Amino acid sequence: MNRSPEAQAASPVPRDPIEKSNASQANSAAPIGTLILSAALTLPGLHNAAHAETPPENGSISLRYLEYSESQPGLDQIKVRSPSLSLVVPVAGEWAVEASLVSDHVSGASPRYHTVVTSASRMSDSRNAADVRVTRYFSDGSLSVGAAFSNEHDYLSRALSVTGTIASGNKNTTWTFGVGASNDVINPTNQAVVNEKKNTWDVMAGVTQVLTPQDIAQINLGLSVGRGYYSDPYKIFDNRPRARTTRTVLLGWNHHFKNTDGTSRLSYRYYSDSFAIKAHTFSLEYVQPLPDGWALVPSLRIYSQSAAGFYYGTNYSATLGEPFPEGYVFGANQFWSPDQRLAAFGARTFGLKLAKKFARDWTVDIKFENYEQKSSMRWFGSGSPGLAPLNARNIQIGVTRDF
Repeated sequence: MNRSPEAQAASPVPRDPIEKSNASQANSAAPIGTLILSAALTLPGLHNAAHAETPPENGSISLRYLEYSESQPGLDQIKVRSPSLSLVVPVAGEWAVEASLVSDHVSGASPRYHTVVTSASRMSDSRNAADVRVTRYFSDGSLSVGAAFSNEHDYLSRALSVTGTIASGNKNTTWTFGVGASNDVINPTNQAVVNEKKNTWDVMAGVTQVLTPQDIAQINLGLSVGRGYYSDPYKIFDNRPRARTTRTVLLGWNHHFKNTDGTSRLSYRYYSDSFAIKAHTFSLEYVQPLPDGWALVPSLRIYSQSAAGFYYGTNYSATLGEPFPEGYVFGANQFWSPDQRLAAFGARTFGLKLAKKFARDWTVDIKFENYEQKSSMRWFGSGSPGLAPLNARNIQIGVTRDF
């Protein structure tokens, strides 16, 4: 299943982005082990209030429905319909259980990966995924254990994680740490490989600091080491290294405005890996409460990445022609990929969310996002020549009931 970063981010446990999305986008540039680890290390103190982690006072159940579509010039692309259910249950004042289920139904045409290709293969797929996290809260921190599972006809992924937090005596500083592991099994329908595996280990650490009554800052560091099958079995002449190491740095800053009662959420994420991809993501979100229980949340995300070292784009062999890469030698164990999702490009996402709280227990929200990707939007240099632009839109409707 080939999907852009926006489709990946819509699901709670998306797959590895290098072969399953547009490489390295924030919110999705990791296997599911890293993703559930990231979720645990994004402290509520950074996003909601200026205090260390505490048990949730109330439980909640949320039902969401996402419709996503993407396109390239002259070619309709992926369409995704994705209902999901999530649950948070406090237990005995010291525990919390969080769980989610999602079912993705995907159809359309796989994104172009050669600029000269005039059509793309048709596909239809479904994915079912679930994750659960159990947290024990203490007076000066917390400990969480999480598990995730994702299954579709050609890809199976399982992950485990353990995360913890430790707060300072005055509760103004919270340290976080975590480890995670995932195991993936790949069985493509064309039987290019059978029961190929990929194993990934993740380590993350961070600190959240209350700076002022209106300001909170956070820094997270991540390291991921993977071994196994990274090539795309559905693409000709796609041979990638069987190991990948990724490094991430995430900086976050929240500021509360007294005059408007609004809160800004600003973050920067740096990503690099052993495939030679380097990526930068800037995100800005502003939460503005309105009268009568309404809230408005505009957002902007700007992204740029360099190309993988083995991406060859339109540099075809002068003697063998397209689709053979320049310098290709038969029988040699060379790394190549024509997958344009490994190219150099830039992207931006505009979003707008509107939420309404009814009575004390019900909240309804609707969110719209528009994603645009082009080589010319890359910050550094001119990007990969001939890269086909990609556009995507998604709309999500959610209902939450507190209890």
